[in-house]
Parts: sequence; structure tokens; C-alpha cells
Amino acid sequence: MPKVSISIPTYNRANLLPYAVNSVLAQTYTDFELIICDDGSTDDTPAVVSQWNDPRIRYIRHPVNIKRSRNMRSGFDAAGGTYFIKFDDDDALTPEFLEKTVAVLDANPTIDFVCTNHWIIDARGERNESATLENSAKWGKDKLNEGMIPDLITETFQKQSLQVGSTLFRMECLKEVDYMRPEADGCEDFDLLVRLAIAGKNGYFLPEFLMEYRMHGGQTSLKQNIHFLKAKSFCLNSYKFPEEQLEKNRLNKLAGTRKALGLRLIENGETSEGRKLLQESSQILGSSRQAKLGIVLSYLPTSLRQFALQTFRRIRPKDYAEQVREAAN
Repeated sequence: MPKVSISIPTYNRANLLPYAVNSVLAQTYTDFELIICDDGSTDDTPAVVSQWNDPRIRYIRHPVNIKRSRNMRSGFDAAGGTYFIKFDDDDALTPEFLEKTVAVLDANPTIDFVCTNHWIIDARGERNESATLENSAKWGKDKLNEGMIPDLITETFQKQSLQVGSTLFRMECLKEVDYMRPEADGCEDFDLLVRLAIAGKNGYFLPEFLMEYRMHGGQTSLKQNIHFLKAKSFCLNSYKFPEEQLEKNRLNKLAGTRKALGLRLIENGETSEGRKLLQESSQILGSSRQAKLGIVLSYLPTSLRQFALQTFRRIRPKDYAEQVREAAN
């Protein structure tokens, strides 16, 4: 069996998939298998995959859409390598990713996974250096030194510094925590890393930029935001920490996520559930202008709520991620 299993879950990304696959085929380390998991794509994905005549590539095509997390899980279940990585069909690995991350795991048997830094790629397929540096600073990667991560709970749960797509794992540690939970669909990467930290696993940070994460227009919608916030609420509600301060932070994060979800539900016309979440979150976080505004807007027709909330989002200062995405439109 190959040393490394690489899984690329895909769905209707026939135009972007070749970039991801070719980045794997260009690796300087070659002892790998590549598993492409197609979640019932309705575009030209099967024809695109047929262009590669490489025995290391395995194509799993689901006849119907089984949803994101289950599609990811299918690649994991089919993998036979000692090491494993999953990354998305619009992202890519730099040529030395496997060579450098495999070397870390080979040399350090007590390390369960090694995470690298990553480039931000814009809609033109170009590396955006300023956005890359802002992303690294926003998530605290610029302050992480090379070596074993000293406080994995802080980095995964508090700071959310690490990213699954730029991480090579030992297969055995993923099996121990049951890899992807379907209930965390849309938030499964965060959930996996936090559960590994809670399980006492050891992570290693390699500060080199060895992966490319693509940001492009149309990546999120109201429906997707609601789906993500519901999944994150599930995840945060499922953890329990023995440390008092950490548990307090968990409850605050859960309340903040439910407040954001309440606002989105009100925007979507789900008034009663949205109000309930805003009221519950205010009991923990205290009253806020956002929550008060959401309650007021909930008494307006849905079209006016959407107009008001969308207007507020347009006029507030935009971060690097929004700027990169808007440049695509």
C-alpha cells in the first residue's frame, strides 16, 4: 500500500478540479494514492477525471448526492495509507508539501499530525501576498514557531489557527476520533481539529507556505451561512472542558454563534426561532445593538429585513477575505 492517501472530495467543480489534481501529481514525494470522491456531480467531472491515466488515482463516484461530510468520509474509508490528507477541489498543494510533511511525521513518531501555512489564491488563480499575510496574522499563524504546538486546545478551539486542508495526519489518530461527524457538516474541519486536541493528540506546525487556499466570488450564501452556523452550534454544544475558563469561553462562543444564527434566521423569514436564539444569547452575552436591531427588524416584512441587513453588511469595512472574493465579481 502507498505511504500517503490523499482525498479530494468534489462536486460540480469540473473547471477547478484539474488544478487540484495536477498539484498532487506534481509532488516531489511520489509514494501516494489519490482518491477523488465525486458527490454525484451533474457537470463534466467524470469526463475530466478520465483524462488522467495514472494508476495512483482512484475515482469514487456516488450515483446521488450524499452531502459534503459523507462524501469526505467515503474517501477516508477507502484510504489505505499510513498518512492521510483531505483538501478541497478548488485548492492545491505546492510541489514539496508531501516531501516536507512526511519527513516530519517519519522523524517524530509521537507527532500525530503536521500543519503548514498556506497561500491565499484569488479568483484569477494568483497568489495574493497581502491577503496571505493578513490571513496568517488573523488566525495567529504568524506567531506560531516551527515545532510541536504547545497548547493545541488554544490553537484549535480558541484561535482556530490550523486548517485541515494544509495538514497531513497519521491515519490511526483520525480513526481514534472517528474522523468526520455528519452532524458537523459545513464545520467538520474545525470540529475534527478540536476533537483531536481534546483527545490529547500532538500537532506540529511547519510555518512554510505549502498549500494554496482559493477564495472566489459566490462562495457563501444566506442558506450556506445558516447551514454553517447550525453545524457550528452543534459542535460547540457537544464539547465539554474541565477548565473553568475554557468552559466559560465555550459557552460564550456558543452564544455568539447562536446570536449570528438568530440574525440569519430572521433575515431568512424564520422569525420565532430567530428571536428565541437572540434572546437566549443575550442572557449570556448581555444585550447588544446587533441583537436589539435583529429583534426590531423581525417585526418588518421579510423583504425589508433582508434589505436592511444586506445594506449594513455592504457599508461596514470589509476584511481581506471579502475584498478578495469581491474582486472576482
